[in-house]
Amino acid sequence: MVRLFINTARRLALKIASYGVMHLVVAVLVAFAVTRDWRVALAVGLVEPFFQTIAYSIHDRVWHRIEHRRMLSGLEEASEAFTARLQIMAPEEQTRAHGHAGHSHALPRSLKQVAAKSVTYGLMHFVVAVTVAFALTRDWRVSLAIGLIEPLVQTVFFTVHDRIWSRIEAKKAARAADMASA
Repeated sequence: MVRLFINTARRLALKIASYGVMHLVVAVLVAFAVTRDWRVALAVGLVEPFFQTIAYSIHDRVWHRIEHRRMLSGLEEASEAFTARLQIMAPEEQTRAHGHAGHSHALPRSLKQVAAKSVTYGLMHFVVAVTVAFALTRDWRVSLAIGLIEPLVQTVFFTVHDRIWSRIEAKKAARAADMASA
């Protein structure tokens, strides 16, 4: 059990780190393409992902509620969400409704839900990117350019990153199921 916890925590940390690196590289490259100034590009690349991480946490919590995952109690909800994300919770438990409408730990599966989540992520990203870029450059044109281009690129990379990790997790679950049935 401890080994499983360590492995899943390591995978979660790797997923977060890979997203952070991807976000940093894209932010720096887009900011440099717009400003042609490495100092501003590095500043945007280092500061903007920090604020995006905070905004993403809020975005994820809002989607948690939109997906009708009603709160049980703070402790029960945190415990269930934590075990579901670390894949300690059995897959059938993740999708089971807990005796009240809409409570499921399953991630969004429909294309419409994934598209809506990606679009709202992009809008949130735009606002944060423009705000950070303006705070660093004090130039609305540059800020809007960074704010338009960088979130579009990040949204594509976010979706690709999310799909890659979903496939990795699905393959791991399939291997675990095969080993359990053998």
